[in-house]
Amino acid sequence: MAEQTTDSSRPRRGAVITLIVIGSLIGVLAIFSVWIARQVLETDTWTETSTELLEEDDIREPVAGFLVDALFTNVDVEAELRNALPADTKGLSGPAAGGLRQLADQAADEALQRPRIQQLWAGANATAHSAFVKIVEDKGDRVSTAGGAVTLDLSQLLDQLGTQVGVDVSGKLPPDAGRIEILDSDELSTAQEVFGALRKLAVGLTLLTLGLFALAIYLARGWRRRAVRAVGFGFVASGLAVLAARSLGQSLLVSSLASTASSEDAVRSTLDIFTSLLRASALSVIAYGLVIVLGAWLAGPGRLASSVRRDLTPLIRDRAVAYALLAFLLLLLFWWNPTPGTARLLTSLTLVVLLVAGMEALRHQALADFPGETMGTATARWRERVAGLRDAGSGRRQATSGEAARLDELERLARLRDAGALSPEEFEREKSLLLGSAPPQA
Repeated sequence: MAEQTTDSSRPRRGAVITLIVIGSLIGVLAIFSVWIARQVLETDTWTETSTELLEEDDIREPVAGFLVDALFTNVDVEAELRNALPADTKGLSGPAAGGLRQLADQAADEALQRPRIQQLWAGANATAHSAFVKIVEDKGDRVSTAGGAVTLDLSQLLDQLGTQVGVDVSGKLPPDAGRIEILDSDELSTAQEVFGALRKLAVGLTLLTLGLFALAIYLARGWRRRAVRAVGFGFVASGLAVLAARSLGQSLLVSSLASTASSEDAVRSTLDIFTSLLRASALSVIAYGLVIVLGAWLAGPGRLASSVRRDLTPLIRDRAVAYALLAFLLLLLFWWNPTPGTARLLTSLTLVVLLVAGMEALRHQALADFPGETMGTATARWRERVAGLRDAGSGRRQATSGEAARLDELERLARLRDAGALSPEEFEREKSLLLGSAPPQA
């Protein structure tokens, strides 16, 4: 049934469109705030990201270089070698230490690619991030190594590297060796305020966006289906805007953060990994928007949409059967897990509620449009369609066969004329009869 828009509803229509546009703009901010909150404040996400960073050659090499620098700065490798070498070869300790330094660079890079070392890296990042979260959320005692600062402790990796290159570092490394300061103690109060506000923004902006969309649909009396479709396009627009902003932001950051051309790859790889969750979130929002647009189209008056709705009516007439199909689709969706949202409880529950509401709306529309449609009528209609396709194919084959036979007969008549068995007048008369036209008049 087509939706009607009266003159009196046009001012309200403008308000609805305004709400959808504002909701889409706020949606862009919501996607960014949710991404930052998850990326920065969730230990599992942070640890997973840090492990992905270590898998990149452009990033792993500087980490390996830092570990080797820390090892050779805090341990007198030349003295260790001098003590270990025989008296007549102690003079070789200096060149040997230089060669060992080159060996250590290679060994560190290779070690950081091993699962066990990567587990130590992940554990160090998880510990540091847990301490960071406790501080910014003001939970428990401040975990610190220097006046409340949050540090990334890589001392275990240093021990492994020393063993790898044959240098005994046990008890010889100072407490701060291999530690990277993440957050200064003077910055803690600011971090608490910033990230406290960030968590509230992530929730508040998301609820505000959904609230504006819901209000727009509520106010769109008489043309709600088109309002729902506009909301779907709003989702798509928000996701596309985030992808465009991510691409532009990365380009600007690479040019500003990379001090040399050789460091551009490392900066670009880091930004790609840290914003991968942002990209996935934006694609998820686009996918949700396309599903909403598809649902609005399916409920519309178009010929194809009406035909699809009619074919679905027997399947969704019985509520038990309809929700069994919906449950099956949801199981496939959560098993596939195509978006970050399907892996989170709150987002998954919201998605289930929306799909249930969509199913009820589809059932209501389908049963109103086709009250007499049953599985029997649908089966009969599909048989007629299949038979029609079969008859059409048979007709085409017969027509093709008839054309071929006519061409063969024309060729035979032409041969008879060329052989003198038929006069030109007889040939023309036979050809006219064969083609179904009147013979030429003598």
